[in-house]
Formats: sequence, C-alpha cells, structure tokens
Amino acid sequence: MSDSPFALWRWVDTLSHIDVFFEGFGLTLLISILALSLAIIVGVFHALMATSKFAILRWWARVYVEFFQNTPLLINLFFLYYVLPKVPYIGITLDVFTIGIVGIGVYTGAYMSEVMRSGIQSIPKGQFEAAASQGFNYTQKMFYIILPQTIKIILPPATNQAVNLIKNTSVLAIIAGAEIMYNADSYAQSSLNYAPAYIIAGAFYFVVCYALAIFTRSYEEKLKKSVVVR
Repeated sequence: MSDSPFALWRWVDTLSHIDVFFEGFGLTLLISILALSLAIIVGVFHALMATSKFAILRWWARVYVEFFQNTPLLINLFFLYYVLPKVPYIGITLDVFTIGIVGIGVYTGAYMSEVMRSGIQSIPKGQFEAAASQGFNYTQKMFYIILPQTIKIILPPATNQAVNLIKNTSVLAIIAGAEIMYNADSYAQSSLNYAPAYIIAGAFYFVVCYALAIFTRSYEEKLKKSVVVR
C-alpha cells in the first residue's frame, strides 16, 4: 500500500468522512454571513462618522480604523477568548461561535469603513448640495441619495473584503472554532491524511469565495446596464 500523502486509499478514507467537512463548512458559512452583516453595519456607521462635520466623530472613526488595520486578527480573537473572561468585575465569557462573529465582524468592519468612506467621498459635491436644497436632513441625504450611489463604486473592493472575511474564519481553528478548518485539521491529525483533508477544506473555501466573486461581477454588470438604460 502506497504511503504517499496523495495515495488513493487516503482519499477514499477522507471522502468516507466527508460529513465532518460539510458540518464544519455549514458553521463556516453561518459565521461568515453573520460576521459580514455585522461588518457592513459597523462599516456604514463608521464611514458616516468619518465623513461627518463633527471632528470628534471623525477622530473616533480614524482611531477605530487604524487600530484594527494595524493589529492582527488573531490577537483580537485571543483577547476575546483568553483575556475578556478574566477582566476584574466585568469579565465576560463568550462562546467561540460568538467570538467568531464579533471578532471577525468588528475587525472586517474597519476595512469596510474605509471602502465605504472612499465611496462616499467620491460622490460629486453637487449631489450633496442638491439633496440639501430639497430639504433633506443629513440622515435622509446619506441613506436616500448618497449611499445608494456608492454601491456600484464600492462593490469590487467590498467583495474583496467579504472574501477575506470568509477566509479569515479559518483562524478560529486555533481556538477550537469547529468550523471547516478546525474539523479538517482534527481529522488530519487523527488519520494522518493531511493532504486530502487540507485540499478538500481549501476546495470548500474556493467554491464559496469564487461563487461570491462571480455573483458580484454579474451584479455589477447589471448595475452598469441599468445606468446605461436610464
């Protein structure tokens, strides 16, 4: 029997445990969707702060972005997992699922904030002035006039951040996250079928990330066509 890491018998054994990979993949998708939703909300909120006329809001948005863009995701997750429960008087213990959503979501939100800020600032000033002349207040102006126009502009970079978020869920394997990378690694450690396990896990990531990229590209083309028709 061949002892190669790519031997046929290793693939047969790995595929016989494919349910372990699907279970982890399902959790990866759930964490990704919830974390991405949080990242978008946090990103929009801080992008509005970054473009506000109030200096204190712009300062806070800058601090938030700089902090998360210049610290590793793993350190933030370790802080939530190991440090937060031991903080005197206010110690909070979060399960790994929640840590994944909050940690990855808030971390990615900093990058989403910069993407959205750039999109907002790329809108011609005439649009802001026209909205103001029609009696729109700041909130109405942003949500009804400005933000809808930024979608086409920010779609490609925002998609890149979404793909990065999905791949970043693999970091949860270090704190026993039970997502696909953790399940794949656990199976590989117990069976020694490392190559098939990691290749299959990588294939799952590739499929969902590539599908997201294709969908976004198609939606972007649809937006361009709708603008031309109008």
